[in-house]
Amino acid sequence: IVDDTTIVGLVDAFFLQDYPPSPIEVYQLMLNKNIILLGAASLGALRAVELEKFGMIGIGKIFELYKKGKLTADDEVAVTFVEGEHYLQSEAMIDIRFNLFLAYKRGIINDITKKTIAKIAKRIYFPYRNYTDILEQTEKQYPTISADLKSFRNYIIENRQSLKERDTIKLIKYAKKLFIQI
Repeated sequence: IVDDTTIVGLVDAFFLQDYPPSPIEVYQLMLNKNIILLGAASLGALRAVELEKFGMIGIGKIFELYKKGKLTADDEVAVTFVEGEHYLQSEAMIDIRFNLFLAYKRGIINDITKKTIAKIAKRIYFPYRNYTDILEQTEKQYPTISADLKSFRNYIIENRQSLKERDTIKLIKYAKKLFIQI
């Protein structure tokens, strides 16, 4: 690797408020021989799947799920932010699935509740997908699981985790290792 190599990590981008970088724009960046391009977590994972054959390096669980075809929709990673702020207005479907899995694994909810919440969440257009609305809609449609919904609501307040965040951290650690090697 030459001395002036640049490591670029693509993690996320605007989906709704602005145009994200297209595959061709990311590919054009890769044409520079002195750039190592990494992708993870969100748009970075999507672009890494599309451009891996051209040398982009995909990192993390989300990348692997898209690559294997277990995730196919962009809305799995899409979120919106409050205008002018940097905090989430909606939840990524992949993070909802991840938290449902963790709650199920810890015995907070059963498999039926996990699948029901995921089904309701997926039906909600991604900018409006948040735990409050998801759980309210689930309770209206499936009142018989209200006890599990309450348990999950309490669980998520204290234990919410992000697979997108975990994959981003993996990308940063990988980039750091590469940087040390350069």
